[in-house]
Parts: sequence; structure tokens; C-alpha cells
Amino acid sequence: MEATSVSSHGQIRFILGGKSVSVDAVEPTRTVLTYLRESLGRPGTKEGCAEGDCGACTVVIGELCNGRVQMKTINSCIQFLPTLDGKALFTVEDMRLADGSLHPVQEAMVVCHGSQCGFCTPGFVMSLWRVYLQHTLSDEKDSRADEAEIRSALTGNLCRCTGYRPIIEAGKKMFDLPKATFDLETLQANLLSIKRDTTLAFEHNGQHFFAPKSLAELLQLRARHPKATILAGSTDVGLWVNKQFRDLGDIIFIGEVAELKTITASNTTITIGTAVSLADAYAALRDHYPEMNEMWERFASQPIRNAGTLGGNVANGSPIGDSMPALIALASSVTLASVAGTRKLALEDLYLAYMKNAIAPNEVLATIEMPLPVSGRQFRIYKVSKRFDSDISAVCAAFSILLDDGRIADARVAFGGMAATPKRATATEAALNGHPWKEATARAAMAALATDFAPLSDMRASREYRLSTAQNLLYRFYLETRSVEPLPANSISVFA
Repeated sequence: MEATSVSSHGQIRFILGGKSVSVDAVEPTRTVLTYLRESLGRPGTKEGCAEGDCGACTVVIGELCNGRVQMKTINSCIQFLPTLDGKALFTVEDMRLADGSLHPVQEAMVVCHGSQCGFCTPGFVMSLWRVYLQHTLSDEKDSRADEAEIRSALTGNLCRCTGYRPIIEAGKKMFDLPKATFDLETLQANLLSIKRDTTLAFEHNGQHFFAPKSLAELLQLRARHPKATILAGSTDVGLWVNKQFRDLGDIIFIGEVAELKTITASNTTITIGTAVSLADAYAALRDHYPEMNEMWERFASQPIRNAGTLGGNVANGSPIGDSMPALIALASSVTLASVAGTRKLALEDLYLAYMKNAIAPNEVLATIEMPLPVSGRQFRIYKVSKRFDSDISAVCAAFSILLDDGRIADARVAFGGMAATPKRATATEAALNGHPWKEATARAAMAALATDFAPLSDMRASREYRLSTAQNLLYRFYLETRSVEPLPANSISVFA
């Protein structure tokens, strides 16, 4: 691979309040939230949990994607300031209109009594503003969000006063108020003015932050800095700093690597780069596997899905990560890249032990590849958690079987939350393979599942609950995918 130089550009540049901001003296792990509040005197954005759960810190980011401006909500409490380079940042202070009046989103919150103690209100306003923009900038006449879209947009915002009804009403009311304009053309011009074509190499007090633009640059940086922390969406790494007070050392941010932000499909596979957001990755997967639609909606919240990446979730390898069971059940593979070349692994072989994987110090996870659906294959994924929205799974189960004339030709069963890593249930698969897909086979597989795992008890679920739930999910899969067996000729149907 050809050598590629990394030029040094020591300033972080982004757009705020319609103006370009340059920052050259800040810790690479300084969060967007603390910079807003402590350095810029913008206290509207609040800190509630400092881990991306409550949404009080929600802001909107604008960035150029394929020449067009894309607006998305993120949690500013876990995003590091250098990741703003080349983007636009919007906070609740930017909502007030030019004449000093409230934005329709804010006015609707007042009219509908959506603000109670007020602490969470700025985050709700920003989430609703993103919905407002999506519809008011639409070419469709009188476009407005329905309640389902509003509820989905607010999954990452928690109201401690339990006032969701008036907030949802405000999300509807905002479209009835006089329309507020938004200058998208000027924003696009501003973003183009700070667009960076070379790698950002930022340094402060001996700590480096690199944001390469190409895969070649990324691999060379990785070879030179094998101990550096690889940063993708920061939805996990941000917590390492906020909650565990880790020193990350040098940081290599993959969010600007063009080759890792692509989704490609062939006649048999779909390949997703590791810098593709969870939102975009799940949207692409759902197009081929509609069974993943509920998981797409229930995976964390919109701000987390907007910032986090599928590759980051896979590389992190948490035993309760929701992506891996489905990907393993679908026989996915990963490509690991280094300056020496690439190698391919089955996804389940990536995980060696609790939070340990097979990625070498000089390698990065480049792509995730999944086969496309084939005739006769049945697939389901189920998530069980205490809350429906934005909650960590107690058990995540994925089942995939290929049926050939009523018999199971290939079974793949994978679980999260049942072991130290995302893991296949090999004894269960053995009890399924080669057998007819009938009640007796399902029951035998449920019994075998008890030998596959010895789950732990913790705050989310007991060992007994996890095992029973896993078995019941297998039976649910059977009920949803079985062929209805005809009643014997001499039987009497209760529905006759």
C-alpha cells in the first residue's frame, strides 16, 4: 500500500450560530456538552446522565453527505469536540427567531404545557425541531409528522415529570403555527467553506486526535499508533471517559473515512462499512430483512443510532450488544484490514472472551458482510428488556433456519445476554438440524438450549429468567414459522 502523508491541521472548525468557530486548545476528550456550557456560556443544553440515556443534552448536527446537508440529533454529553470538525452545531439557543419570538416548536411546548420542571425541555425541543425541519423542508405540500414518528423521535428523551402527553401534543401542534423558515442554502455554503480534504491531526498536551479521510491513511496511522483508541460513534467510548475516567491516549477517529461509510450490495450479499451509522445500517438491513424492523426501532434511541455505528457495536463486542445475535444468525463475516492486507473471519470467531476479540493491534475492522435472504430461510430476532424503548436487553435472541421440504437443513441460533460474548447455541442447532420443523423438534431444541448456556443473574434479570425466556423465545419462533399441520381425519375442530 502506498505511503500517504498526514498533514497537520491543528484547529477544529465547525459552524455555530451561523458563524465559523475555530478551536485549537482543548482536550481531545472534551465533550461537546461541557464545551458549550463552560467555554461558550451556552447553558441551555443540560447534563442529566452523562451517558447518552436521558436526552437532556440533545443537540442537532448538520453535515454534508453526498453533497447534501443531513440533520440529525445526537447526545452532546458523549460526543468529543474534535468530532464536530467540518459540521454545524445547533443548540436550543439557536431556536429563537430573528424578530425575537419563539420558534413554533417552543411556542407549541408553551401552548400545550409541555414544559414542567423544564430541565429536560431543551432536549425535547431539539428532538422535535429535527422532526419539524424534516417536514417543513420537504417538497411535499403540508407535510407533517404523525404521532408514531413523533414518539419515535422522542425515544431518547426522558421526562422526569412524566409529562409525555402534552409534549407529544406539542409535536403535533407545531405544524399548525405560522411556519418558521430555515436557510438550508446558507448552511450548505458554510459547511462547504470549512470542508476539510486532508486528515485532521489535532494535538493538545501531548494527546493526539487523528481524523483520516481515507482507508490508506487510517491503516498507516494504525500501524504507527497501535495503542491508540479507535473511535467511531463514541456511544461506548464516551462512557469510558465520563463514567470510568479512562485515559484514552491517542485517538484515531474513523468517522471521516470515505471507504468505511459505504453500503454496497451484490446479488448475494450486503456489505456495510464500519463507519456507517446504526440508523443507516439498520435501514439498509431492514430493506432485505423486514424482520429487523422492530430491532431497528428498539436499538437504543434515535440520537444513539444517529451517532453510533454498526461497526463500533460489533467491534466493541459487548455480551448484551443487540446487533451481533442477528448478524451471527445470518452467517455474517467481518473483514479486518492492516497495511499488510486483509483477512476475513466469521463474525462469531471475532469474539475470544469477555470484551476481548481477534483484532490485532495493527488492524481495524473494515466491513461487515451479510448474505441476502434465500428462499426457504426463516429468520426472527427478539429483544426482551424492562422498557420497550431505549433499554439494554436482558435477552436478545436470533433464529435462522433453512427449510427443505419441511426439514431443517441449516439452523443458526445466537444469543446476547446469555454468555460472556455474543454466542451461538451449538447444542440447540444440533437438535434442530436434519429434523422436521414440528412441535417435538422445537421442544427437544428447547431442552438442548439449557446445556448451551449458564447465564448470570444481575440487575436486569436472574439466571432462571434468562434461561426460561430464551427457551420461550425459541418456542415463539416455532409458532411463528411452523407450517400448520392438518388435523387428523377423525378429529373435531373446536372452530367448526
